[in-house]
Amino acid sequence: MNAKHLTTRSFKSILERPPPLLCRCSDLRHTCVTLLLVKGMHPKNVPQLLSHDTIYITLDTYSHALPNTQGEAVTTMQEALV
Repeated sequence: MNAKHLTTRSFKSILERPPPLLCRCSDLRHTCVTLLLVKGMHPKNVPQLLSHDTIYITLDTYSHALPNTQGEAVTTMQEALV
């Protein structure tokens, strides 16, 4: 799919409907990946969707969307120390 065609043909007409939306294709991409991670898609599968070279790029960008990562780390540490 050609991203330019998406923004100039399909997506542009949606954005121009009242009220105008301030949204870019990259915003949609970010939202899509965030929702996939929140719904439980394994982060190892996401880089292929984004054409990232490594999982590290994906995790640096989208780790905020991983469910309960901080809570899980705290719980694991508490269990290890008890």
